[in-house]
Amino acid sequence: MRARRHRAHELHHGERIWRDGASPADLWIELLHGNGLEPHAALAFTVMQDFEDDQFTLARLPQEDIEKLYGLQVQELSVFDSLEERAIVQTRRKNIVLVEVDAYYLPDTRGLSYRSEHAKTTIGIDVIDANAKRLGYFHHTGYHLLHDDDYDGVLRTNAAHEAGQSGAAGTVQGQTLFPHVDFVKRVRDPLSGTALAEASADLLCAHLLRRPPHNPIERWRAAFPAHVDTMLARGEPYARLYACNVMRQLGANFELLAHYLQWMREQGFDIPVSTQLGARRIASEAMVMQCRLARALSRSEDDMCDASFDAMQEAWERVVPPLADIVC
Repeated sequence: MRARRHRAHELHHGERIWRDGASPADLWIELLHGNGLEPHAALAFTVMQDFEDDQFTLARLPQEDIEKLYGLQVQELSVFDSLEERAIVQTRRKNIVLVEVDAYYLPDTRGLSYRSEHAKTTIGIDVIDANAKRLGYFHHTGYHLLHDDDYDGVLRTNAAHEAGQSGAAGTVQGQTLFPHVDFVKRVRDPLSGTALAEASADLLCAHLLRRPPHNPIERWRAAFPAHVDTMLARGEPYARLYACNVMRQLGANFELLAHYLQWMREQGFDIPVSTQLGARRIASEAMVMQCRLARALSRSEDDMCDASFDAMQEAWERVVPPLADIVC
């Protein structure tokens, strides 16, 4: 039923700069939306993004924010015998199971990883029919179904058999190495309306107090010449990975921040339009820079992308420090 009625949240349809955006946040946006909750309120964390010397901080919703806003608690699930059995128990309790799986078995990645490339990704399983070998899951920007061989691949139903084989992948001395698994359960009623908006504002203030002490884009710029040398030396496959973990993570994060600030304005908070526009400028300029750098590298040329850095550095100064002055 959910697969028939679920429509992606507004953050995931219409005009978007980064369509393949911030995967951990995207999963939670659809998971919350699919359970009738407002995901905008959870995006305050985006103001904390920092440059970590080789990548930008991944856009991941803090678990304490999820519990405060929505009454949902994330707990680790011990998989002591069978991933399928443990997931069935939790989904029957109406809990959602978060598990890292191989995108090779996910039909929604058709044209990317499905049946062509092994890549790890996290899904949120909310229903399992073991007899029909079908399951429903949240992933990226939507809700999907899989069955049969894909079911076996995702839930590793052959793991016990593999564990008995000498040298089997994913085993140590006959013991199956299961992936890290969490489950999401409700511990209290979610906030809504004014209470939700006010709680989100409190989180925004708390996250701004943990913002980077210095402009992270300026720090990235200082490291960038060495990064370009590495990309030229290692070629296009590495450059794609770099763009994914640097430009995309920066741009997708600030696109979410722009949407969050607009939502806060709609809730009646005095958020300057300039901060929203600045966040969107970072998102769009990161995309421009990604395309520009790809062209330069294809010609084996170095390009320090000075115009893009100038724009993004200035935009960050118009977003994060002013928000801290206003909100906190």
